[in-house]
Amino acid sequence: MTTQTTTPDTTGAPTPGAPTSGLLGIPAPAARALATGGSLLTIAATFLAWTWTSAFPGDLTVYGYPGGLQVLVLIGGALTTLLALASYDIKGLRRLTPAGADAAVKLAALATFATAWYTVLAISVELGGVVNLEPGGYLVATTSLATLLGALALPFRRPEPDPIDPDSTGWEKFTHRLTHAWHTTKAAFASGTPRPVRELPSYAEILIIVGILALGLVVFTYGIGTSYDELFVGFLILAGLGFAALNKAGLIAQASQITARHQNITLFGAFIAAALFPFTQTDDQYATLGVYILIFATVALGLNIVVGLAGLLDLGYVAFLGVGAYAASLVSGSPSSPFHVHFPFWAAVIVGALASLVFGVLIGAPTLRLRGDYLAIVTLGFGEIFRITANNLDGTSGPDLTNGSNGISSIPNLDVLGLDFGAAHDIAGFTIGRFANYFFLMLLITAVVVLVFRRSGNSRIGRAWVAIREDETAALAMGINGFRVKLIAFAVGACLAGLAGTVQAHVTYTVTPEQYLFAGAIPPNSAFLLAAVVLGGMGTIAGPLIGAALLFLIPNKLQFLGDYQLFAFGVALILLMRFRPEGLIPNRRRQLEFHDEADAPAALGKTGA
Repeated sequence: MTTQTTTPDTTGAPTPGAPTSGLLGIPAPAARALATGGSLLTIAATFLAWTWTSAFPGDLTVYGYPGGLQVLVLIGGALTTLLALASYDIKGLRRLTPAGADAAVKLAALATFATAWYTVLAISVELGGVVNLEPGGYLVATTSLATLLGALALPFRRPEPDPIDPDSTGWEKFTHRLTHAWHTTKAAFASGTPRPVRELPSYAEILIIVGILALGLVVFTYGIGTSYDELFVGFLILAGLGFAALNKAGLIAQASQITARHQNITLFGAFIAAALFPFTQTDDQYATLGVYILIFATVALGLNIVVGLAGLLDLGYVAFLGVGAYAASLVSGSPSSPFHVHFPFWAAVIVGALASLVFGVLIGAPTLRLRGDYLAIVTLGFGEIFRITANNLDGTSGPDLTNGSNGISSIPNLDVLGLDFGAAHDIAGFTIGRFANYFFLMLLITAVVVLVFRRSGNSRIGRAWVAIREDETAALAMGINGFRVKLIAFAVGACLAGLAGTVQAHVTYTVTPEQYLFAGAIPPNSAFLLAAVVLGGMGTIAGPLIGAALLFLIPNKLQFLGDYQLFAFGVALILLMRFRPEGLIPNRRRQLEFHDEADAPAALGKTGA
């Protein structure tokens, strides 16, 4: 039985009622030492050879220089070491764990252990047994396991029970103890709130923002540029559990507070960081993924107006992307177009955006008086009607407009102000290829969409959208014209999707009906767009952008799983929704929806971007 005494908590301060040990019964000081020492030995093991042959990707045969998956284990070990040292309340490391260190150490140790053991098992399976391991492989398996055991033995913080009213009945006392037991268990796994720390000067917070954006660029560039499947799986394990560890430590919440105080600088810096991405690539191989991610993310941000702000469940939103793409392709000089005209890009953009806007009004006007599931069914039907109609406008089943299933092909590259987007260009000694050119163009359009979303969300109409989303009946009672407000949201969202569709048409060269399904293995489609908004964080700017990037990148990188690709992806989504239901970058309202009254102060302390 675990004894209850006064022992240091995760910050080093005495906490009455805290246990002397965690899950394994090891005393807290010994567990802390085991976690710290094990992580240091894990770091040392990454400088040894893990296998004798370079047949395993990454060449893990070198002594003194980590490579491939060893680098990921090294990063995980370093993170675990820092958090473990911070648990000793060492001066200078306190800011690393504003919400406490023990829970964060557990997750960091788990990230290191999972990455190390995945590598060891992959070597054994691919090369034919553990006999192919060198001493470094055995050592990292042992030390990462010891680190995890030490971390699991760290004590949980248990809050003191509220005093029981002596006048309470026996049943009330029982329910009080039951409620306290529930909150005690929940507190063991809940994210902590940053403890008060001395506020930094503005220049220091701006430097922190620069560091966060630089780290984000490095992580994204590394993830998108993983050259083999095993490395990407290891990256996913470390990134996912590492993010959870930083969140437990309170660093994510603290970073959100800092970026919220400097929103304009954060947005400007984020676009600068994104603009640097093509310069990190030596060819168009990964710039291709970059431009498709931007298209997907921009459309998801437009859908966020409809779903995140106005609360309208739209299951056919990808059709507006298709309308914009078809409209632009018909007037951009394609030989498959029956109009045989070639508009300049600015005119094609206007045509695509206006076409989607008109369709948004035409579809929204008769249907937006519906609510909830009925509206979702109607929008789902619109998405299918658009695809089937585009398939039938082939000159046989209907007028010759879209060339049927063959689509509009051979769409020429853009030529804006004499700049040929189909040709490579040299900028400051860097060669910028075709997809990098479209990446910069799409980044500019993304900036426009972000500006529209931000300005509209903070406007009077934006507040009306939120009121409709929260309680439409109450909003109508306060004099808001619900139908007009929802129609504006539908039209604006459709227009932004059409804007992205004009670029997609030129990037893909061909526009076909099969690109605009409700669901499929590869985005963009309506299901993935909705998932990007919900998982990223409804009602925020950064949420859908990050959600869309993850939902586009991960399926593309997991294609080696074959038939198990969607299964693994689905499991990842289930885990994310279980442990982060409010989204990766939630706003305050969404956080409060997923927290009870006891957790409300913690949720209010976190600010979404």
